[in-house]
Amino acid sequence: MLRIAVPNKGSLSEPASAMLHEAGYRQRKDRRELVLVDSENDVEFFFLRPRDIAVYVGSGRLDIGITGRDLLLDSGSQAEEIMQLGFAGSTFRYATRPGTAKDVSEFGGMTVATSFSGLVTKHLADNGVDAAVVHLDGAVETAIQLGVAEVIADVVETGTTLRNAGLEIIGEPILESEAVVIRRTGAPADDPKVQQFLRRMQGVLVARRYVMMDYDIRVEQVERAVALTPGLESPTVSPLHHEGWVAVRSMVPTKDAQRIMDELYDLGARAILTTGIHACRL
Repeated sequence: MLRIAVPNKGSLSEPASAMLHEAGYRQRKDRRELVLVDSENDVEFFFLRPRDIAVYVGSGRLDIGITGRDLLLDSGSQAEEIMQLGFAGSTFRYATRPGTAKDVSEFGGMTVATSFSGLVTKHLADNGVDAAVVHLDGAVETAIQLGVAEVIADVVETGTTLRNAGLEIIGEPILESEAVVIRRTGAPADDPKVQQFLRRMQGVLVARRYVMMDYDIRVEQVERAVALTPGLESPTVSPLHHEGWVAVRSMVPTKDAQRIMDELYDLGARAILTTGIHACRL
């Protein structure tokens, strides 16, 4: 039975459970559940603190897990990223009061406050900077006001919170993070249960990005039409009862669907329909 770690709370929890549900797995109905056995799919889910998931997976106690890239790297665990999941995106950056420093190279002798002390310590060392790191749990932007540190390192979305605290973002991003699937470093890459899980998750990612488009078009316009809708491999083209017309079916990116429909209509296509894709295997 495949043992999978899933975030039990925070910004990773609901999107992860929703994606697993779309992939055909049972998910808990009561947030107090810590373990859920999905016997039909031969999977056991463990709902854990996001920060702990890399530790459990890296130790080999669990086979794979879903967590943030930032949490994986901060843990220092013997675990590695094997799939990006496309949600919970964030940017990890330094911030300080205006005039304090312009770049990480100027942090020497200063103190940096962060909730990701492992990640920041490594980043400073990689840049050859000798600075102290203070670990805080949450609301690190107050550390400078209270005199705990001269610099903070934290997740930045819009930067509004930092600006309201009188701080400015400096230097290049430390890390671009998102939700990822992880496994123990050195674990067999060809484990059939893990591969099946990854195919299901990949199927959800594709289904979310594409719609199926069907339309009718005159034969003489087919080549121009399929150039707009090439699909993942090649579109399906079938003759219609009315001579000189064909039906075309192809997957197109959801974000481009409306534009493509307009361009197909201008080519003479009719009966243009789009339908959602709930699951797929490529």
